[in-house]
Amino acid sequence: MLNTDDWTWEVGKKTVADLEKWEQEYSYIEEPYASYDGESVSAVVRNDEMEFTICTQSGDDSIQCWENTYDKIWNLKYGPDNRLSAFVSDMAEWTVSTDDQPWENTYEFVWKMTMSNNGSDIAACSQSELQYGVIVNDNPWEKTFSRLNSMILSPDAKRSAAVVETEPVLEGEIFKFRKGCYSVAVDGKSWDKSFMNVWDPCFSPDCQHTAATVRHNYYEYSIAVDGKPWNNSYGSAWEPCFSPIDSSVTAPVKQGGKWYLAKDGDIFWERGYNQLWRHFYIGDGNTIAAIAAPVYGRWTFAVDDTPWSSTFDEYLTDPVVSPGGTTLAAVFKDRGTWGIVVNDKAWETRFDMAFPPVFSPDGDHVAAKVEKNGRYYIAIDGKILDPGYKRLENPVFSPDSSRILIRGMEKEKFTREVIDIKE
Repeated sequence: MLNTDDWTWEVGKKTVADLEKWEQEYSYIEEPYASYDGESVSAVVRNDEMEFTICTQSGDDSIQCWENTYDKIWNLKYGPDNRLSAFVSDMAEWTVSTDDQPWENTYEFVWKMTMSNNGSDIAACSQSELQYGVIVNDNPWEKTFSRLNSMILSPDAKRSAAVVETEPVLEGEIFKFRKGCYSVAVDGKSWDKSFMNVWDPCFSPDCQHTAATVRHNYYEYSIAVDGKPWNNSYGSAWEPCFSPIDSSVTAPVKQGGKWYLAKDGDIFWERGYNQLWRHFYIGDGNTIAAIAAPVYGRWTFAVDDTPWSSTFDEYLTDPVVSPGGTTLAAVFKDRGTWGIVVNDKAWETRFDMAFPPVFSPDGDHVAAKVEKNGRYYIAIDGKILDPGYKRLENPVFSPDSSRILIRGMEKEKFTREVIDIKE
């Protein structure tokens, strides 16, 4: 979650970085990224000694580089707190570095950098000597596993979980696989029970419980909570969610050729769908929405088991709920073009590509980064703002919802612009 109160919200435009000056100093420059507040731009560069480092420019002529150099750097990203992190390799040993402060622990490989909502906590997956684990703020799990994936952080970032292989299985050991060798590990300790497969772990809002989709055998799927599966099994199942108001768990499940929403093992929504997935809770938790296909080949949202009237023939993704929980927006693709739909009403303007929408804090405005004719733009409430950009970050609204921050690059200059929405 971004804290934008201390950002500069004066209307105006300024140049933050001039990439032409970078090109004069470095023969190799990777893709630049802007901080969330738009005050800095950074990129991975390679110096004359063929070493990699990270350089930053913040509105003046000087380019500041990290003192440390590395064999390789990847996955450069700013956190919501505007700190800069990346995976770095020194002598073929990988770790995480934040603002040029590398972690002490190193590994043969690291991946899936995951940040807390405020950016203060960072986790990653690691591999050393064919064993896999999780590191949170440079603190590795005590136990490692022969396989690991789908790592997540708890809402408070104090716990971590991942799908793990509890017993090593070779390619030909079919019977061991059928018996069950996958589970969820929480803070390095796996559930007592293992399954044939496990997917999509999630934490409860209070961070005390975990749930995941599990596969009992070739034909039966279910949801397990803290390692205990539901009493009922189904032909398939998608990712579970904990209710924010009680300890119940919901998940889309397939029964009799149709998809339903189940709650604690029993069918909860009565309507059957051709597909139902990516469900989520809205507002105070008494409302549930999901991406649904009421009929074959048409996508929409179902809210409390009632489908929207708007449907789309190719794709529906990236649902976003307004801060007050009254408005739902998402990206869709229909008849070859992309668009934004807000509370069952699609914007009239269509695009070559659309990115996840952003709500203003008061919920009255929706903005999105869009692509049209090879250029990137910000669109607000369906209206495209000029000019277009060569590269563009997602928009950010001011705390009072009256202004919007645009961070983009045109003609090798990265700019920060604040626009008054009314104007």
